[in-house]
Formats: sequence, C-alpha cells, structure tokens
Amino acid sequence: MIEADIYGDVNSNCIMGLRIQNGIGSSGDFARNAFLSLFVSPSTAKGGKISAFVQMVPHTDHILQDLQIIVSEQGLANLLRLNGRGRLVNKYAHRDFRPALQDYFEQARQHSFGLHIPHYLLTAFAWY
Repeated sequence: MIEADIYGDVNSNCIMGLRIQNGIGSSGDFARNAFLSLFVSPSTAKGGKISAFVQMVPHTDHILQDLQIIVSEQGLANLLRLNGRGRLVNKYAHRDFRPALQDYFEQARQHSFGLHIPHYLLTAFAWY
C-alpha cells in the first residue's frame, strides 16, 4: 500500500491521486477474496518527512470493508473490531503525526453533522 487514511481506506496505486505507481493491479481481487486481507506499510515515507497514514486518501483502491488488518512498525489494527471513527490513528500511525491526525478527526467530527465517517474537505488534503 502507498497510504491509508484514518478510517481504513487504502490507496495502493496512485501517488497524490495522480501518478500511477503500481500499474494495473488486481490487489482489489486479492483483498476482497482473501481469507485474511492484510496491508503492511511503514508509518512514514521520505525519510520520516511524511506520514503514510493521512486524513483522507486522494485515491481509494480498497475500502474499509475489503480488508481486515493494517500493520506498520507502530502496531497492528484489526479493522474488524474497530468502528471506523478515527480510532485507527493510535493503532498504526507514527507517533509524530498522531496529534495532527487526531486534530483533523476532531475538526471533521465538528463539521460533518454526525456522519459515520466524518471528513472536513477544507482541510482533508492539507498534507498534500
């Protein structure tokens, strides 16, 4: 995977939603049909300058319902046991980026009118 958002959606093909990195994949077929779908990534990229876990992925290849586990060196998130309400931040995001991700989640909750998966589009792609 290239990146995942705080709700468990995964981007495995495009960098910044524009440049195809992996080409024509089929990772969706594997993730959807696997007995246990697992995505692994370091929590940071570019030598620790950017987070591999973001507020909202600009390109979604795999939705929360298509995978069960996300792993980074920070920990493991069993997505089947979480409700998608931002608790993933403390499971696999790097500790240097957790406060900013948590701030985004709180801001999104305030501006999303109680949606199950809140986003605040004015700041969702601020890291890009």
